[in-house]
Amino acid sequence: MADPGVIWGSTFFLVTLNPRIWAGLGVGLAMGMSGIGAAWGFAIIGTSMLGASVRVPRISSKHLISIIFCEAVAIFGIISGLVILSRIGNNVVEPPTPTDFKSSYILFASGVTAGICGIVSGLSVGVVGSGCALADAMNGSLFVKLLVIEIFASALALFGLISAMLLTTKASVDM
Repeated sequence: MADPGVIWGSTFFLVTLNPRIWAGLGVGLAMGMSGIGAAWGFAIIGTSMLGASVRVPRISSKHLISIIFCEAVAIFGIISGLVILSRIGNNVVEPPTPTDFKSSYILFASGVTAGICGIVSGLSVGVVGSGCALADAMNGSLFVKLLVIEIFASALALFGLISAMLLTTKASVDM
């Protein structure tokens, strides 16, 4: 039988872990989820680009820009993770203060925000890049028009980076 003084629940789980674990999870989620989004975009663009370039070889070099947009998604995730990591202080205070917990939850939330934006941006860049490759194979005049849409899809990761930076300013460095 469990100790009656211990309360099991979500609050027990949130306050018994070291705050640095939550901040570290935020760093990992920002980098990892953005990398997954970029890889997902690579896969979507690559299959369409290879399939369309068999029929129309001129598009294979044109649509490397879509791959660069996917790399930008991953780079924004790495930058977000490094920004979050820079807010984790070197002071180890035992027991952690409520401010430490608040800061760690903010850093975790900023990592989740940047990661979700990275996945969504990578997926949207992949879908738009795939459509751009297939449409350009049919009609060469559509490339520039669809490239603008792809830039907007890539900007979602930039919005995630900006959101993560704004959230991390609310976290205390003394954690």
